[in-house]
Amino acid sequence: MENILLKIRKELKQNIDSRTKATGQKYFKEKVKIYGVKTALVTKIAEQHDDEILAMPKNNVFALCDDLWQSDYMEESFIACHFSFLIRKIFDSSDFMVFEKWVKNYVSNWASCDTLCNHTLAAFVEMYPAFLENLKNWTRSENRWIKRASAVTLIIPARNGKFLRDIFKIADSLLTDDDDLVQKGYGWMLKSASQAHQKEVFDYVIKKKAVMPRTALRYAIEKMPEDLKARAMCKQEEK
Repeated sequence: MENILLKIRKELKQNIDSRTKATGQKYFKEKVKIYGVKTALVTKIAEQHDDEILAMPKNNVFALCDDLWQSDYMEESFIACHFSFLIRKIFDSSDFMVFEKWVKNYVSNWASCDTLCNHTLAAFVEMYPAFLENLKNWTRSENRWIKRASAVTLIIPARNGKFLRDIFKIADSLLTDDDDLVQKGYGWMLKSASQAHQKEVFDYVIKKKAVMPRTALRYAIEKMPEDLKARAMCKQEEK
């Protein structure tokens, strides 16, 4: 396991791109720790170790992921997300505690949050939907990344038409949050849900638009026809 970690870090250092390193920070409001490796290359570096990861006991994989997360390098967090998603077929219900620990202790930017939630956590929740209640509890956190995670975990399931009632409950809980990254997170969740449930999401937006922040509303209606967008945005521009 330690050998894999050393190889990964050596490969990341060998593939540092000065331009990527110089421009990487501009996409984030908070300070991020990056090597400066292009995302496509990070994925390739991770994939080179897929066979080794699949041959490891799950607890060892999670321990390796933990080491990667603890470095605080964004690229290492992406590789941790890749490895945890790779072994999704052997998830069991107790694994939620591991994923929750990563969200609460290690996630420190939107890119790491979304990568973990869109894949590993989304796959887990689809396997164990009882944990939707835990996502609802996350909406009450003081931590912006935990609140964002409660919504973006459901992006892929929402796109596939799943969990609409739970999606609306999470949106209700986050509705007037003043953090734009939380607003974008639940707005994105609603946008994804609109691909399978356009009428229901439109009706929800119309019902809530008097109090829904414009950022969230714009995200939610992005995939809708122009006439529906116009109706949703009517009088919203004044907010």
